[in-house]
Amino acid sequence: MKHMLADTSGATRFEPSTANRASAVYLSEVLSDIDEGANFLNKLSGEELDVARAAGSACSFAKGEGVFFQGDRHNGIWLIEEGAVRTFYVGPSGREITLAYWTSGHFIGGPEVFGGGTHMWSADVQEDVKLLYLTGSSIRRLVDTVPSFAVCLINGLVAKGKCYSALVQMLGTRSVTERLAQLLIVLADTHGRPEGNRLFIEKKITHEHLATIVGSTRQWVTMTLDKFQKRGLVSVSRSQIVIESYDLLLAQASAIE
Repeated sequence: MKHMLADTSGATRFEPSTANRASAVYLSEVLSDIDEGANFLNKLSGEELDVARAAGSACSFAKGEGVFFQGDRHNGIWLIEEGAVRTFYVGPSGREITLAYWTSGHFIGGPEVFGGGTHMWSADVQEDVKLLYLTGSSIRRLVDTVPSFAVCLINGLVAKGKCYSALVQMLGTRSVTERLAQLLIVLADTHGRPEGNRLFIEKKITHEHLATIVGSTRQWVTMTLDKFQKRGLVSVSRSQIVIESYDLLLAQASAIE
Protein backbone atom coordinates (compact mmCIF):
# COMPACT_ATOMS: atom_id res chain seq x y z
CA MET A 1 0.00 0.00 0.00
CA LYS A 2 1.35 3.43 -0.91
CA HIS A 3 1.20 5.92 1.95
CA MET A 4 0.25 9.51 1.06
CA LEU A 5 2.13 11.95 3.27
CA ALA A 6 0.57 15.30 4.12
CA ASP A 7 2.09 18.75 4.56
CA THR A 8 0.22 21.07 6.90
CA SER A 9 1.38 24.27 5.22
CA GLY A 10 -1.88 24.60 3.24
CA ALA A 11 -2.25 26.16 -0.19
CA THR A 12 -3.61 29.37 -1.65
CA ARG A 13 -5.19 28.00 -4.82
CA PHE A 14 -8.30 25.90 -5.19
CA GLU A 15 -6.43 23.04 -6.85
CA PRO A 16 -3.33 22.45 -4.70
CA SER A 17 -1.20 19.43 -5.48
CA THR A 18 -1.25 16.43 -3.17
CA ALA A 19 2.38 17.08 -2.31
CA ASN A 20 1.79 20.33 -0.44
CA ARG A 21 -1.63 20.04 1.15
CA ALA A 22 -3.42 18.11 3.87
CA SER A 23 -5.89 15.47 2.72
CA ALA A 24 -9.59 15.34 3.43
CA VAL A 25 -10.68 12.53 5.78
CA TYR A 26 -13.85 10.44 5.78
CA LEU A 27 -14.83 6.78 6.00
CA SER A 28 -14.16 5.01 2.70
CA GLU A 29 -13.03 1.63 1.47
CA VAL A 30 -11.42 3.16 -1.64
CA LEU A 31 -8.44 5.06 -0.29
CA SER A 32 -7.38 6.39 -3.69
CA ASP A 33 -10.63 8.41 -3.92
CA ILE A 34 -10.32 10.11 -0.52
CA ASP A 35 -9.02 13.45 -1.80
CA GLU A 36 -10.40 13.34 -5.34
CA GLY A 37 -12.59 16.41 -5.01
CA ALA A 38 -9.69 18.68 -4.03
CA ASN A 39 -8.80 19.27 -7.66
CA PHE A 40 -12.27 20.01 -8.99
CA LEU A 41 -11.22 23.43 -10.40
CA ASN A 42 -7.89 22.34 -11.84
CA LYS A 43 -9.15 22.48 -15.44
CA LEU A 44 -9.71 26.23 -15.27
CA SER A 45 -7.20 28.46 -17.03
CA GLY A 46 -5.54 31.23 -15.04
CA GLU A 47 -7.93 33.76 -16.57
CA GLU A 48 -10.98 31.61 -15.82
CA LEU A 49 -9.82 31.14 -12.25
CA ASP A 50 -9.45 34.89 -11.87
CA VAL A 51 -13.03 35.33 -13.10
CA ALA A 52 -14.26 32.74 -10.58
CA ARG A 53 -12.38 34.42 -7.74
CA ALA A 54 -13.70 37.85 -8.70
CA ALA A 55 -17.26 36.47 -8.48
CA GLY A 56 -16.78 35.48 -4.84
CA SER A 57 -16.00 37.22 -1.59
CA ALA A 58 -13.18 36.26 0.75
CA CYS A 59 -14.00 35.44 4.36
CA SER A 60 -12.30 33.79 7.30
CA PHE A 61 -13.43 31.83 10.36
CA ALA A 62 -11.59 30.96 13.55
CA LYS A 63 -11.28 27.46 14.96
CA GLY A 64 -14.55 26.41 16.60
CA GLU A 65 -16.80 28.76 14.62
CA GLY A 66 -19.70 27.51 12.52
CA VAL A 67 -19.79 28.23 8.79
CA PHE A 68 -23.40 27.10 8.27
CA PHE A 69 -25.93 25.13 10.27
CA GLN A 70 -28.36 22.30 9.66
CA GLY A 71 -31.74 23.80 8.73
CA ASP A 72 -30.27 27.09 7.45
CA ARG A 73 -31.35 28.18 4.00
CA HIS A 74 -28.91 27.40 1.18
CA ASN A 75 -27.44 30.57 -0.30
CA GLY A 76 -24.22 29.37 -1.94
CA ILE A 77 -21.00 27.44 -1.40
CA TRP A 78 -17.64 28.09 0.26
CA LEU A 79 -14.35 27.15 -1.40
CA ILE A 80 -11.67 26.25 1.15
CA GLU A 81 -8.39 28.01 0.44
CA GLU A 82 -6.64 27.33 3.76
CA GLY A 83 -7.47 25.33 6.86
CA ALA A 84 -9.93 22.53 7.59
CA VAL A 85 -13.71 22.31 8.01
CA ARG A 86 -15.80 19.48 9.46
CA THR A 87 -19.27 18.63 8.18
CA PHE A 88 -21.60 16.82 10.57
CA TYR A 89 -25.22 15.77 11.07
CA VAL A 90 -27.22 15.88 14.30
CA GLY A 91 -30.13 13.46 14.64
CA PRO A 92 -33.44 14.14 16.42
CA SER A 93 -32.04 12.49 19.55
CA GLY A 94 -29.10 14.90 19.57
CA ARG A 95 -26.64 12.22 18.51
CA GLU A 96 -23.97 13.58 16.18
CA ILE A 97 -22.11 11.93 13.32
CA THR A 98 -19.15 13.48 11.52
CA LEU A 99 -19.48 13.17 7.75
CA ALA A 100 -16.04 14.40 6.69
CA TYR A 101 -13.12 16.70 7.35
CA TRP A 102 -12.55 18.92 4.30
CA THR A 103 -9.31 20.71 3.50
CA SER A 104 -7.95 23.22 0.99
CA GLY A 105 -9.20 22.80 -2.56
CA HIS A 106 -12.57 21.32 -1.55
CA PHE A 107 -15.89 23.13 -1.28
CA ILE A 108 -18.63 22.93 1.33
CA GLY A 109 -22.27 23.96 1.26
CA GLY A 110 -23.73 21.68 -1.41
CA PRO A 111 -25.68 20.08 -2.87
CA GLU A 112 -27.93 23.09 -3.56
CA VAL A 113 -25.14 25.02 -5.30
CA PHE A 114 -27.58 27.51 -6.89
CA GLY A 115 -29.25 28.26 -3.56
CA GLY A 116 -32.67 27.30 -2.26
CA GLY A 117 -33.74 24.57 0.13
CA THR A 118 -32.10 24.08 3.52
CA HIS A 119 -28.79 22.64 4.65
CA MET A 120 -29.07 18.98 5.60
CA TRP A 121 -26.01 19.16 7.86
CA SER A 122 -23.70 21.69 9.55
CA ALA A 123 -20.09 22.78 9.12
CA ASP A 124 -17.66 23.98 11.78
CA VAL A 125 -14.03 25.05 11.64
CA GLN A 126 -11.30 22.66 12.81
CA GLU A 127 -8.39 24.90 11.88
CA ASP A 128 -8.54 28.63 11.18
CA VAL A 129 -9.75 28.89 7.60
CA LYS A 130 -9.75 31.23 4.65
CA LEU A 131 -12.74 30.68 2.38
CA LEU A 132 -14.09 32.11 -0.85
CA TYR A 133 -17.86 32.42 -0.71
CA LEU A 134 -19.82 32.13 -3.96
CA THR A 135 -23.54 32.92 -3.83
CA GLY A 136 -25.98 30.78 -5.78
CA SER A 137 -26.61 33.62 -8.23
CA SER A 138 -22.86 34.10 -8.78
CA ILE A 139 -22.46 30.38 -9.47
CA ARG A 140 -25.30 30.47 -11.99
CA ARG A 141 -23.66 33.38 -13.82
CA LEU A 142 -20.34 31.52 -13.91
CA VAL A 143 -22.05 28.40 -15.25
CA ASP A 144 -23.71 30.49 -17.98
CA THR A 145 -20.55 32.39 -18.98
CA VAL A 146 -17.64 30.04 -18.22
CA PRO A 147 -18.40 26.54 -19.57
CA SER A 148 -15.24 25.10 -18.01
CA PHE A 149 -16.49 26.19 -14.59
CA ALA A 150 -19.72 24.25 -15.15
CA VAL A 151 -17.75 21.09 -15.96
CA CYS A 152 -15.56 21.60 -12.89
CA LEU A 153 -18.59 22.08 -10.68
CA ILE A 154 -20.13 18.84 -11.95
CA ASN A 155 -16.86 17.04 -11.20
CA GLY A 156 -16.87 18.50 -7.70
CA LEU A 157 -20.43 17.32 -7.10
CA VAL A 158 -19.53 13.86 -8.41
CA ALA A 159 -16.69 13.68 -5.88
CA LYS A 160 -19.07 14.70 -3.07
CA GLY A 161 -21.58 12.09 -4.17
CA LYS A 162 -18.90 9.39 -4.11
CA CYS A 163 -17.81 10.52 -0.64
CA TYR A 164 -21.26 10.23 0.90
CA SER A 165 -21.98 7.01 -0.98
CA ALA A 166 -18.79 5.55 0.50
CA LEU A 167 -19.88 6.67 3.97
CA VAL A 168 -23.31 5.05 3.61
CA GLN A 169 -21.70 1.82 2.39
CA MET A 170 -19.33 1.74 5.36
CA LEU A 171 -22.10 2.43 7.87
CA GLY A 172 -24.35 -0.18 6.31
CA THR A 173 -21.90 -3.04 5.70
CA ARG A 174 -19.15 -2.79 8.34
CA SER A 175 -19.32 -3.37 12.09
CA VAL A 176 -18.35 -0.42 14.25
CA THR A 177 -15.06 -2.16 15.12
CA GLU A 178 -14.30 -2.63 11.44
CA ARG A 179 -15.14 1.02 10.82
CA LEU A 180 -12.68 2.14 13.49
CA ALA A 181 -9.94 -0.05 12.02
CA GLN A 182 -10.67 1.31 8.53
CA LEU A 183 -10.65 4.90 9.81
CA LEU A 184 -7.18 4.33 11.27
CA ILE A 185 -6.10 2.99 7.86
CA VAL A 186 -7.49 6.14 6.22
CA LEU A 187 -5.61 8.33 8.71
CA ALA A 188 -2.42 6.33 8.19
CA ASP A 189 -2.63 6.83 4.43
CA THR A 190 -3.57 10.51 4.54
CA HIS A 191 -1.68 11.76 7.59
CA GLY A 192 0.90 9.07 8.32
CA ARG A 193 4.59 9.84 8.87
CA PRO A 194 6.70 6.67 8.50
CA GLU A 195 9.52 5.89 10.91
CA GLY A 196 10.88 2.45 10.18
CA ASN A 197 7.94 0.06 10.15
CA ARG A 198 5.73 2.43 12.17
CA LEU A 199 3.35 5.17 11.00
CA PHE A 200 2.82 8.20 13.22
CA ILE A 201 -0.58 9.80 12.59
CA GLU A 202 0.14 13.52 12.51
CA LYS A 203 -3.44 14.72 12.44
CA LYS A 204 -4.60 15.75 15.90
CA ILE A 205 -7.74 13.74 16.51
CA THR A 206 -9.38 12.89 19.83
CA HIS A 207 -11.22 9.74 20.84
CA GLU A 208 -14.41 11.83 20.72
CA HIS A 209 -13.64 12.81 17.11
CA LEU A 210 -13.04 9.17 16.18
CA ALA A 211 -16.32 8.21 17.85
CA THR A 212 -18.40 10.72 15.90
CA ILE A 213 -16.92 9.47 12.62
CA VAL A 214 -17.49 5.75 13.21
CA GLY A 215 -20.86 6.21 14.94
CA SER A 216 -20.01 5.16 18.48
CA THR A 217 -19.11 6.65 21.88
CA ARG A 218 -15.83 8.01 23.19
CA GLN A 219 -15.76 5.31 25.89
CA TRP A 220 -16.18 2.54 23.31
CA VAL A 221 -13.41 4.00 21.12
CA THR A 222 -11.03 4.20 24.09
CA MET A 223 -11.79 0.59 25.04
CA THR A 224 -11.35 -0.69 21.47
CA LEU A 225 -8.10 1.22 20.92
CA ASP A 226 -6.83 -0.42 24.12
CA LYS A 227 -7.69 -3.83 22.62
CA PHE A 228 -5.91 -2.90 19.38
CA GLN A 229 -2.89 -1.83 21.41
CA LYS A 230 -2.74 -5.09 23.35
CA ARG A 231 -2.77 -6.97 20.04
CA GLY A 232 0.15 -4.92 18.71
CA LEU A 233 -1.81 -3.07 16.01
CA VAL A 234 -1.40 0.45 17.41
CA SER A 235 0.21 2.45 20.19
CA VAL A 236 -1.91 5.13 21.81
CA SER A 237 -0.80 8.08 23.94
CA ARG A 238 -2.51 11.28 25.03
CA SER A 239 -1.18 13.17 22.02
CA GLN A 240 -0.77 10.62 19.24
CA ILE A 241 -1.79 7.34 17.65
CA VAL A 242 0.95 5.22 16.07
CA ILE A 243 0.21 2.40 13.63
CA GLU A 244 2.46 -0.46 14.67
CA SER A 245 1.29 -3.03 12.10
CA TYR A 246 -0.38 -1.56 9.03
CA ASP A 247 -0.96 -4.94 7.37
CA LEU A 248 -2.58 -6.50 10.44
CA LEU A 249 -4.76 -3.44 10.94
CA LEU A 250 -5.81 -3.57 7.29
CA ALA A 251 -6.78 -7.24 7.72
CA GLN A 252 -8.73 -6.38 10.86
CA ALA A 253 -10.67 -3.72 8.99
CA SER A 254 -12.21 -6.47 6.87
CA ALA A 255 -12.62 -9.28 9.38
CA ILE A 256 -12.63 -8.36 13.05
CA GLU A 257 -12.58 -11.30 15.43
